[in-house]
Amino acid sequence: MSMKPTVCVVDDDEAVRDSIKVLLEGEGFAVKTYASSQAFLEAYSETSRRECPGCLLLDVRMPGMSGLELQLRIQADGVAIPIIFMTGFGDVPMAVQAMQAGAVDFIEKPFRHKVVLDSLRRALEIGEERREEAAMVAEARTLIENLTEREREVLARLVQGQANKVIALELGISDRTVEVHRKHVMEKLQARSLSDVVRIALRAGTIPMAGLYSA
Repeated sequence: MSMKPTVCVVDDDEAVRDSIKVLLEGEGFAVKTYASSQAFLEAYSETSRRECPGCLLLDVRMPGMSGLELQLRIQADGVAIPIIFMTGFGDVPMAVQAMQAGAVDFIEKPFRHKVVLDSLRRALEIGEERREEAAMVAEARTLIENLTEREREVLARLVQGQANKVIALELGISDRTVEVHRKHVMEKLQARSLSDVVRIALRAGTIPMAGLYSA
């Protein structure tokens, strides 16, 4: 990872927070603890999210805003931090609901240290993959934004599998002009092949894909 991940522990039980903090710091993790969802939201600003990507260990049942409500709030803010829910007796159905909403795991209290550590490492790997994918999507969209309107029209037809002659006919331009635009598209997208072009367009999600490879 490019920066040390911070594990945020949100639980209203001070003993739980302290024991997890001791365990994780002993394993080399940076740890921050919060006694409530509200405290987490107040402290964990957008800036700190970007500076300290990591994982959230979140209790399901807490006074005030519950863990499930915090999960929804985080998702609404567009934050992709992976969440592991900590559940007590009878909370498993709620944990399953949380996983259906995007949580990566849940662990039952009282839990063994190995279970916590294994789940945390898996969540951090998932978080890293999500950040890498988000970075690639952003890069692809930036590349496509550099295209002219005409080049985007040509790109849309290239990824639909249209031949140059068909593109020329649809756009009312010459085959030679299509070739020029195609060359510019390849250069601006830093693509070495048509498959690279398609991959970038798919990743960006900004080009119509209907009829892909149909022509």
